[in-house]
Amino acid sequence: MAGGWTRDGNIQDQIDDTVADAVKLARARIPVGEGEIHCQECGEEIPEARRRALPGARTCVPCQSALDRSPAFSPYNRRGSKDSQLK
Repeated sequence: MAGGWTRDGNIQDQIDDTVADAVKLARARIPVGEGEIHCQECGEEIPEARRRALPGARTCVPCQSALDRSPAFSPYNRRGSKDSQLK
């Protein structure tokens, strides 16, 4: 499929790079090292099962769920380019 001035496959390369960057970012956010016994957010004890399942855990499940629901910064610009908006 032709993509204007881009070479064939360029769009797929961009998608692949975006996915690879997202995977790297997610892996970088996985806690490493010694975890906490008490939640850094609320101070409650983190259950032993969670500490075994996720070494390096620093929050309890309810606090981590709340953190996961909060909006996060995205390093990717999902808006169209100015050139595509002018057409």
